[in-house]
Amino acid sequence: MRFDLITLFPDYMRNCAQVGVIGRAIERGLLGLHCWNPRDYTDDPYRRVDERPFGGGPGMVMLVDPLQRTLAAARADDGELARVIHFSPRGQLLTQARVRELATLPRLILIASRYEGVDQRFLDQHVDEELSIGDYVLAGGELAALVLLEAVGRLQAGVLHSADSAQQDSFGESGLLDCPHYTRPEHLADGEVPPVLLSGDHAAIARWRREQQLLQTAQRRPELLAHARLSDADKALLKKHGYVV
Repeated sequence: MRFDLITLFPDYMRNCAQVGVIGRAIERGLLGLHCWNPRDYTDDPYRRVDERPFGGGPGMVMLVDPLQRTLAAARADDGELARVIHFSPRGQLLTQARVRELATLPRLILIASRYEGVDQRFLDQHVDEELSIGDYVLAGGELAALVLLEAVGRLQAGVLHSADSAQQDSFGESGLLDCPHYTRPEHLADGEVPPVLLSGDHAAIARWRREQQLLQTAQRRPELLAHARLSDADKALLKKHGYVV
């Protein structure tokens, strides 16, 4: 899968993408990453890409022309069709369900803007969708683009050591949060490993993990239960612990 990042800070984006799972996937050719700087596509001698907003007010607004040229260059670099995404507090909240949908596409062009915003005419003409990673404001869209890069990238074939990892994550196929995890040593002053995990009884371990998923979700994110895949046994367990679904 190919990612094209339109950003004023390409070196920052490349450096962040060099580490961990995503960095290894790029090295192995499982993911492609290309960065495009709008300052390279402006005729302004000072490489300006922003201007004061009409109507007054604080902040600066990114200009249409440099962004338009940058996007055209990114599109022309590869014949593959791409979905164009801009990150904004006004965008739809990014969810794991949307991540799974985007992961099926061959190419994404991610626009990480800065300043007060982007000239609306560029967004209207060239952006397919706007996304937000939460109800807060950042200085720019770079961190949001990296979030999407990692969330989508890790779902590509061969990126994770085990394909089952993505299935068992929080917000996976079940729609529930993940269960707690433990490792060595078995005994610590801060607590013990639940005995069931040491039993070797795989059926009992599977039941414990499912129960923990249900209880963790009910306690921490109860709104997720309304859309989760729950069996009659799941509902009975939740009811036993005082949760009604």
